[in-house]
Amino acid sequence: MSVIANLEPRLLWQHFDEIRKIPHGSGNEKAIGQYVVSVAQRLGLKYLREKSGNVIIYKPAAGGHENAQTVILQGHLDMVCEKHSSKVFDFLRDPIELEIDNDWLTAQGTTLGADNGIGVAAILAVLEDKTLQHGPLEAVFTVDEERGLQGARTLSTKALKGRTLLNLDSEELGVFSIGCAGGADSVVTLPITRKRAKGVALVEIHLSGLRGGHSGIDIHEGRGNAIKILNRLLWQMQKKVPFELVFLNGGDKHNAIPREAIAQVVMPKSKVAAAEKWLAAALKDLLVEFKPVEHSIKLTMKGIDKKLPPVLSGASQEKLLGLLFALPHGPLAMSRTIKELVETSNNVAAIKCEKSRAVVVCSSRSSNMSALRATRNKLAAIAKLAGAKIQQPEGYPGWMPNLESPVLKVTMDTFRAITGKNAHFQAIHAGLECGIIGEKFPGMDMISFGPTLQHPHSPEERVHIGSVAIFYKHLLKILETLS
Repeated sequence: MSVIANLEPRLLWQHFDEIRKIPHGSGNEKAIGQYVVSVAQRLGLKYLREKSGNVIIYKPAAGGHENAQTVILQGHLDMVCEKHSSKVFDFLRDPIELEIDNDWLTAQGTTLGADNGIGVAAILAVLEDKTLQHGPLEAVFTVDEERGLQGARTLSTKALKGRTLLNLDSEELGVFSIGCAGGADSVVTLPITRKRAKGVALVEIHLSGLRGGHSGIDIHEGRGNAIKILNRLLWQMQKKVPFELVFLNGGDKHNAIPREAIAQVVMPKSKVAAAEKWLAAALKDLLVEFKPVEHSIKLTMKGIDKKLPPVLSGASQEKLLGLLFALPHGPLAMSRTIKELVETSNNVAAIKCEKSRAVVVCSSRSSNMSALRATRNKLAAIAKLAGAKIQQPEGYPGWMPNLESPVLKVTMDTFRAITGKNAHFQAIHAGLECGIIGEKFPGMDMISFGPTLQHPHSPEERVHIGSVAIFYKHLLKILETLS
């Protein structure tokens, strides 16, 4: 029996239990989309499945509420697939393995998928429950949110009639999002040349144990970026212990702070002991520098017994390490209008060294579109100085806060009514589909809320079980009030 089988609200957790059994990483939402469609079919509800994979389900108003405004419930179907390197797990086949720790639900060594599986499960529970009081509902399930809000981009403007939207993709109970950052990726490609190695010892250096996390929500905490840290160590170590670089690889999600990075280098056997000593001292410095944000940094070095591969030429090695050192990571500016809000940031998200090129992915965010353009221009300038090319595809818009929003008032009032506590609202330094939906549907009145969810996009992801019950009760109260 599943560990969540007896949790309340029963309908919500039943749907989440089905969702976690279905592989649904970004770009792999066909099966979970079919599950959502099967719910609509079983309930006899009209639905639309768009070519992109988005699913929209239409539920008529409860009796006596036919003249109420149409409300849109919205969440995304995909999840970020991250796991500990020691965890044997296939995100294309295996169900998420759940465990409960006190009042928290988490997964065993992988991301949980509560982002946004809890929101999706809540919408499905609303669709299924015939006892609720509500007006006409349009349930929108988008695809590929985590890789750039692609489902929201393709959402048909003819598919929706409602102009009040409840996005169920926020992560702190009683804190409602009324604005978000826009963002855009940059892909830097550095040509590299290789040569035959002069050294005889092939060594692998592995940096791990970092917390990672969401490159928007967690960027202000100063968590370590494995790519930036390992590159810094290599840049510094080469002055003391010369080596030839085979590769430096790390990160694979544009919206996750890299948790691990690996480099292979070639050096004379006589230098291996010196390298080990230098790295041991560097680890001590890292533990002091990142205390108390990072508690489990690991830096290992081991010999690799195989034929020596080609190494980067001296010029290519210098350019690559210099490029990675120069690229900015972390908060770049704080908001001048909203206290403690990161306005602009950049995440050095991934590096992959191939035979004749190195590809670096950066993810930039800002609630100020002028500042976002400036940040991307800075990345382009750094790339040009390094002799690299840069591709900068179109990004996504931010969502400007509206303090006069009618749905904000309803959401605040109903939260107070069911909990006896005052809620808060904020703009967040992360992309939400509300930004794109608001641009596609002018005049859309929107709010984003959810239960308490910590450490999304990392294997530390967990959701507070008690907050889910309050979140769902609040959702039902909002629908009743709007009807």
